[in-house]
Amino acid sequence: MTITVKTSIKARVEKVWECWTKPAHIIHWNFASPEWTCPSAINDLQPNGVFNWRMEAKNGSMGFDFTGVYSEVKENELIAYKMSDGRKVEIRFIVSGDEVELLETFEAEGTNADEQQRLGWQAILDNFKNYVESKK
Repeated sequence: MTITVKTSIKARVEKVWECWTKPAHIIHWNFASPEWTCPSAINDLQPNGVFNWRMEAKNGSMGFDFTGVYSEVKENELIAYKMSDGRKVEIRFIVSGDEVELLETFEAEGTNADEQQRLGWQAILDNFKNYVESKK
Protein backbone atom coordinates (compact mmCIF):
# COMPACT_ATOMS: atom_id res chain seq x y z
CA MET A 1 0.00 0.00 0.00
CA THR A 2 1.17 3.53 -0.74
CA ILE A 3 0.41 6.60 1.34
CA THR A 4 0.58 10.20 0.11
CA VAL A 5 1.06 13.30 2.24
CA LYS A 6 1.10 16.81 0.84
CA THR A 7 1.35 20.49 1.59
CA SER A 8 1.46 23.82 -0.25
CA ILE A 9 4.35 26.14 0.51
CA LYS A 10 4.41 29.87 -0.22
CA ALA A 11 7.91 30.08 -1.67
CA ARG A 12 9.81 29.77 -4.93
CA VAL A 13 10.54 26.22 -6.00
CA GLU A 14 14.30 26.87 -5.83
CA LYS A 15 14.03 27.76 -2.15
CA VAL A 16 11.81 24.75 -1.42
CA TRP A 17 14.27 22.45 -3.21
CA GLU A 18 17.26 23.89 -1.36
CA CYS A 19 15.60 23.52 2.04
CA TRP A 20 14.57 19.93 1.24
CA THR A 21 17.98 18.82 -0.03
CA LYS A 22 20.74 20.70 1.84
CA PRO A 23 21.91 19.15 5.13
CA ALA A 24 22.24 22.62 6.72
CA HIS A 25 18.45 22.94 6.33
CA ILE A 26 17.39 19.29 6.82
CA ILE A 27 18.56 19.29 10.44
CA HIS A 28 16.08 22.09 11.24
CA TRP A 29 12.87 20.42 10.05
CA ASN A 30 13.29 16.62 9.80
CA PHE A 31 11.36 15.43 12.86
CA ALA A 32 7.70 14.78 13.64
CA SER A 33 7.38 16.49 17.03
CA PRO A 34 9.18 19.03 19.24
CA GLU A 35 10.47 16.16 21.42
CA TRP A 36 12.66 14.98 18.52
CA THR A 37 15.64 16.40 16.67
CA CYS A 38 17.74 15.71 13.57
CA PRO A 39 21.31 16.26 14.79
CA SER A 40 23.00 15.30 11.50
CA ALA A 41 22.24 14.84 7.82
CA ILE A 42 24.35 13.48 4.98
CA ASN A 43 22.85 13.88 1.52
CA ASP A 44 24.48 12.86 -1.78
CA LEU A 45 21.62 13.98 -4.03
CA GLN A 46 22.21 12.09 -7.29
CA PRO A 47 21.16 8.73 -8.74
CA ASN A 48 22.81 5.99 -6.63
CA GLY A 49 23.78 8.63 -4.04
CA VAL A 50 23.06 7.81 -0.42
CA PHE A 51 21.50 9.78 2.40
CA ASN A 52 21.60 9.33 6.15
CA TRP A 53 19.47 11.59 8.32
CA ARG A 54 19.86 10.91 12.04
CA MET A 55 16.71 11.29 14.13
CA GLU A 56 16.81 11.25 17.94
CA ALA A 57 14.59 11.93 20.90
CA LYS A 58 15.84 15.08 22.64
CA ASN A 59 15.94 13.22 25.97
CA GLY A 60 18.31 10.64 24.47
CA SER A 61 15.94 7.72 25.04
CA MET A 62 15.96 6.55 21.41
CA GLY A 63 17.15 7.35 17.92
CA PHE A 64 17.59 5.90 14.45
CA ASP A 65 19.21 6.58 11.10
CA PHE A 66 16.83 7.24 8.21
CA THR A 67 18.82 5.98 5.23
CA GLY A 68 18.41 5.14 1.58
CA VAL A 69 19.66 5.41 -1.99
CA TYR A 70 18.39 7.85 -4.61
CA SER A 71 17.04 6.34 -7.83
CA GLU A 72 15.97 9.51 -9.66
CA VAL A 73 16.61 13.23 -9.21
CA LYS A 74 15.15 15.99 -11.41
CA GLU A 75 16.09 19.35 -9.94
CA ASN A 76 13.10 21.37 -8.68
CA GLU A 77 10.72 18.59 -9.86
CA LEU A 78 11.25 15.08 -8.50
CA ILE A 79 13.20 13.01 -6.00
CA ALA A 80 12.78 9.23 -5.83
CA TYR A 81 14.61 6.88 -3.50
CA LYS A 82 14.58 3.48 -1.89
CA MET A 83 14.84 3.33 1.88
CA SER A 84 17.27 0.87 3.44
CA ASP A 85 14.34 -1.47 4.19
CA GLY A 86 13.47 -1.61 0.45
CA ARG A 87 10.40 0.65 0.46
CA LYS A 88 10.15 3.28 -2.28
CA VAL A 89 9.45 6.99 -1.85
CA GLU A 90 8.67 9.67 -4.44
CA ILE A 91 8.58 13.42 -3.80
CA ARG A 92 7.12 15.78 -6.41
CA PHE A 93 7.59 19.55 -6.42
CA ILE A 94 4.68 21.08 -8.37
CA VAL A 95 4.71 24.83 -9.02
CA SER A 96 1.28 26.47 -8.86
CA GLY A 97 1.33 30.26 -9.05
CA ASP A 98 3.39 31.58 -6.13
CA GLU A 99 3.28 28.27 -4.27
CA VAL A 100 4.88 24.86 -4.50
CA GLU A 101 2.74 21.82 -3.85
CA LEU A 102 4.86 19.09 -2.32
CA LEU A 103 3.53 15.55 -2.74
CA GLU A 104 5.33 12.76 -0.92
CA THR A 105 4.25 9.19 -1.66
CA PHE A 106 5.74 6.26 0.25
CA GLU A 107 5.20 2.54 0.60
CA ALA A 108 3.75 1.71 4.01
CA GLU A 109 5.64 -0.61 6.32
CA GLY A 110 3.85 -3.52 7.97
CA THR A 111 4.59 -2.77 11.64
CA ASN A 112 2.71 0.44 12.43
CA ALA A 113 -0.86 1.32 11.42
CA ASP A 114 -1.14 3.09 8.05
CA GLU A 115 -2.85 6.10 9.66
CA GLN A 116 -0.06 6.39 12.25
CA GLN A 117 2.52 6.38 9.44
CA ARG A 118 0.55 8.98 7.47
CA LEU A 119 0.30 11.25 10.51
CA GLY A 120 4.04 10.97 11.25
CA TRP A 121 5.12 11.72 7.69
CA GLN A 122 2.58 14.58 7.48
CA ALA A 123 3.92 16.07 10.73
CA ILE A 124 7.44 16.14 9.24
CA LEU A 125 6.07 17.73 6.07
CA ASP A 126 4.24 20.34 8.17
CA ASN A 127 7.52 21.11 9.98
CA PHE A 128 9.16 21.52 6.59
CA LYS A 129 6.47 23.95 5.38
CA ASN A 130 6.78 26.03 8.56
CA TYR A 131 10.58 26.07 8.28
CA VAL A 132 10.60 27.18 4.62
CA GLU A 133 7.94 29.85 5.10
CA SER A 134 9.76 31.26 8.14
CA LYS A 135 12.99 31.73 6.14
CA LYS A 136 13.26 35.13 4.50
